[in-house]
Amino acid sequence: MNSNDPLDMANGGNVAGSLEGGAEPEAGHLPVMADEVIDSLAPHPGSLQIDATLGGAGHAERILEACSPDGRLLGLDADGAAIARGARRLARFGERAVLRQANFRELEGVAPEAGFGLVDGLFLDLGLSSFQLVDVKRGFGFRAGGRLDMRFDTSRGRSAADLLATLDAVELTALFGRYGEEPYSGRISRTIVETRRSTPVETAEQLAALVVRAVPGKRGGHRIHPATRVFQALRIAVNDELGALQAGLAASLILLRPGGRLVVLSYHSLEDRIVKRFIAGEQRGCVCPPDLPVCVCGQSPRLRSLGKSRTPGQAELTANPRSRSARLRAAERLAA
Repeated sequence: MNSNDPLDMANGGNVAGSLEGGAEPEAGHLPVMADEVIDSLAPHPGSLQIDATLGGAGHAERILEACSPDGRLLGLDADGAAIARGARRLARFGERAVLRQANFRELEGVAPEAGFGLVDGLFLDLGLSSFQLVDVKRGFGFRAGGRLDMRFDTSRGRSAADLLATLDAVELTALFGRYGEEPYSGRISRTIVETRRSTPVETAEQLAALVVRAVPGKRGGHRIHPATRVFQALRIAVNDELGALQAGLAASLILLRPGGRLVVLSYHSLEDRIVKRFIAGEQRGCVCPPDLPVCVCGQSPRLRSLGKSRTPGQAELTANPRSRSARLRAAERLAA
């Protein structure tokens, strides 16, 4: 299993820390690798920054503090509840914090309209927040349970329950295999289709129980729950997360000024592979076939990698074990 494979909470992403009993949600949210994010972004006074995945606004808060007194930040999130939470947490920054409900696949259009046409930093945190995981109305994680919705923006698209009710066994097998890299995708799909003939599969608890029943034996030595990859696959499919990531990365080349920084936190191999290949390709520049003796495409490098990927240190892993799947990659925009 890759070191950045899904978490055992079936989120496939950033569970930014558990919520302490009696604490306000904003106070319980722990942004993953916050020091490394600030170090890589290098925000400075007067700079323009984008946090395209606002979540619990923990990273946004740190970025705004680092670019005080006059730096500004645009925070995006497809989840309206995240925008509302972020507005509360960032209220003390006044007009320096600009929030918009939008998916980061819409960055190219939304950012200039909000006054962020050319920026010094763009940050993407590709995981779920702890708020989403504990929301029983969303069904992101099987520990909290609830109806299988899984949409970041509940006003559009098809829910996970809808996909489970309409896709046939072949389609479900392909979905679990492609987005979850689930080795027992066929067994699980057939169990779901057989079950739904008499009982709709509509809750996180139902789905988790079906997966456990379908997977043969116990996965000795594995630290993840058998349903983790299935939940990951459904969430990616419902939100077209990989397509959104590719669109967001492409937008970074348009929005970042020369010297601007792109910083991405990923949590499983599918999304990390996309980020890694994107940075490597834009650092190489030339897209000519390797058998050509000279370059004829004329494409120059547009990014410079800022070193190898980074993972949480031992101190953070001890304080926040759920951060263990995180992997940070960063690059700098080169002059055209």
